[in-house]
Amino acid sequence: MYWWIWIILGLVLLFAEITTYGGFFFVFFGGAALAVGALVALGIGGPAWLQCFIFSVVSLLSAALFRAKLVQKLGPHSNSTDMDNLSGQTAIASEDILQGTSGQVQMRASTWSALNLGPGDLRVGQHCKVERSIGIVLEVRPL
Repeated sequence: MYWWIWIILGLVLLFAEITTYGGFFFVFFGGAALAVGALVALGIGGPAWLQCFIFSVVSLLSAALFRAKLVQKLGPHSNSTDMDNLSGQTAIASEDILQGTSGQVQMRASTWSALNLGPGDLRVGQHCKVERSIGIVLEVRPL
């Protein structure tokens, strides 16, 4: 293959990494494509099958060795607005929710699934307190 095809592929993959949610997947494939492009430009890339083999090995090996460390160091970090810190927040019932049943509440300009722990039923527009979150479901109590 031509060296410039590898360079374009590498740049496209790096651009994909930049424009996605920082999962640190494309960066290894983009870097491997750029490395293969450099080898081919220097005349030491070998035939197309060898170039593809080098690309595969370098990208997968680098991802296996460095992705976890990269995500740990540069990945998203928790802050006070994370899901784990929703306890004690106030939500507003979007619909009537009987005690012990599920429904919808509004909090932080979003609709959430909620389980009414009671005591009592929640009415539309009534405020409730978030006791805890389990995944994306909030356990709430009427205020």
